[in-house]
Amino acid sequence: MPKTVLRPKNLEFQPRPSYPYSPGAKGGNFVFTAGQVAWDARGEVTGLGDVRAQTLQTLNNVKSVLAEGGAGLDDVVKCTVYLKDMGDFQAMNEIFASFFPTDPPARTTVQAALAEPEMLVEIEAIAYVA
Repeated sequence: MPKTVLRPKNLEFQPRPSYPYSPGAKGGNFVFTAGQVAWDARGEVTGLGDVRAQTLQTLNNVKSVLAEGGAGLDDVVKCTVYLKDMGDFQAMNEIFASFFPTDPPARTTVQAALAEPEMLVEIEAIAYVA
């Protein structure tokens, strides 16, 4: 099964990465996103110090990468959420729930030191498209 690298053409929510990785990849019926953060289309951080605003931007970035692979949020089977501070769990969870209001995907949430110091949340997703 060949791999297809996903680089969303719609940059409204997805800046081009400045590090050596692809925003996403598709292999067979699976679409994988790289860990997405709260960068806007200009490459600036959305919502400095505000985990709700960062989660909203991050999930819009996830959605953009999924769309490039022919998937949507309803196709997501697994997410991993990385939080800088587990004290932000409830606020992140409120925004996350609004993106997955019914039948949410399996999810793991862990506390992590994120690569960009101003980032409060990073989310990656795996989708299956039949």
